[in-house]
Amino acid sequence: MPNNYEPVIGLEVHAQLLTKTKIFCGCSTEFGNEPNTNVCPICLGHPGVMPVLNKTAVEFAIKMGLATNCTINPKSVFARKNYFYPDLPKGYQISQYEEPICLNGKLKIKDDNKTEKIIGITRIHLEEDAGKLIHEQGNSSLLDANRCGIPLIEIVSQPDIRSAEEAYLYLTKLKQILQYLEICDGNMEEGSLRCDANVSVRKKGDKNFGTKTEIKNLNSFRNVERAINFEIQRQIEMISDGKQIVQETLLWDANKNEAISMRSKEEAHDYRYFPEPDLVPVFVDDEWKNNILNSLPELPDAKSSRFISKFNIPEYDALVLTSQKDVAEYFERVCDFTEDFKSASNWIMVDVLKILNEQKINITEFSVSPENLADLINLINDNTISNKIAKDVFKLMIDERKDPKTIVRQHNLSQITNEDELEKIINRILLKNENQVESYLNGKEKIFGFFIGQIMKETSGKANPQIVNELLRSKLDDYRKKKNQ
Repeated sequence: MPNNYEPVIGLEVHAQLLTKTKIFCGCSTEFGNEPNTNVCPICLGHPGVMPVLNKTAVEFAIKMGLATNCTINPKSVFARKNYFYPDLPKGYQISQYEEPICLNGKLKIKDDNKTEKIIGITRIHLEEDAGKLIHEQGNSSLLDANRCGIPLIEIVSQPDIRSAEEAYLYLTKLKQILQYLEICDGNMEEGSLRCDANVSVRKKGDKNFGTKTEIKNLNSFRNVERAINFEIQRQIEMISDGKQIVQETLLWDANKNEAISMRSKEEAHDYRYFPEPDLVPVFVDDEWKNNILNSLPELPDAKSSRFISKFNIPEYDALVLTSQKDVAEYFERVCDFTEDFKSASNWIMVDVLKILNEQKINITEFSVSPENLADLINLINDNTISNKIAKDVFKLMIDERKDPKTIVRQHNLSQITNEDELEKIINRILLKNENQVESYLNGKEKIFGFFIGQIMKETSGKANPQIVNELLRSKLDDYRKKKNQ
């Protein structure tokens, strides 16, 4: 990107709330059911029906507002957003417009260089989802209304984001908070977290915003990054060529890695908002708000800070371990059974997360319990097994679903610590390799590692490395003394 241009980016994030029923009726919100089975006259918009607001959805919205430092409006009002599209049976969407439930929040992000930045949140409001169109081959489309009426919160950022990287970090932080609050699963593939990006560019130093475009169909965080970078570059090239940016909605094509024009961008007046006549305003008093505030879990930033101070681990470790709530809880449980907190962190970040990624499972499905992982760490620290053997034991723990002590006993994997036994092995190795011994005595110190390797090979890695090092060095020193006599 040329240094004289600056992107201005705002994100609109829709998060599907984890309520059991829809926002205005009692239909199930379960994903994956047969098309048009989670429906009723209310969410299908039949004449004469009356919506009833889901209280849990309101409380979830308040939770997100409090977690992102928003002001919770004591009074919020629902409105009808009018537009005609096949996936909207009523011909309007019940949303919030002039008086949303949450206003003026903020979120802190931090990049790889540990530079912090505050992204403002304009508003968080409640609304219902539309249905889903399934486009068949040919000219036909099918409507699945199961999603109609699913409760959503829309989180609208200020235009404070200045790069695709910042957009990625902001989205990641939002998803993390939603999952910590347990109000959204954050699954973009199933559509429970969706993002639209508003992008414009301007000359650096300009205070006025450029003409913005909106990019839709962003079904992964990486696609958000790619789409934003594509659109920034496209707009800069158009401006450099003397062309005007047109305010429009673009559709991201991940296969072609480009955005294509979808329609002209709508303004608020295009939707002819007016207050929803069938729903009363929502009033949130201090008692209700404070009860929700007191029920909030420890959030990611606070948990990360606590991990650093309590477990004396680096900031990087704390950020990785707290990136997922379940992983953070697993780490804490491991630390209940071992005092080697840094080893617990290393094993989880390297070995455990590798298995989770390979098997595409959540840590709650992981077969090694926190107590058993702690026992493995303790076996290393009390010299029962070596670090190398511990890797083999860890694999066997997963394959055989047994605790590490049982595996070490059944497979005879305990370290050899008996000095007499190790001395006999060392003597055999040195006798077999007289030429290497002579080279070592003549100053080729690197051959020491060769001897260690041979000893470990003969003991199948079970020799205690520290004892082997001491005995081998002592034995070679004796050889040197005899040679110099």
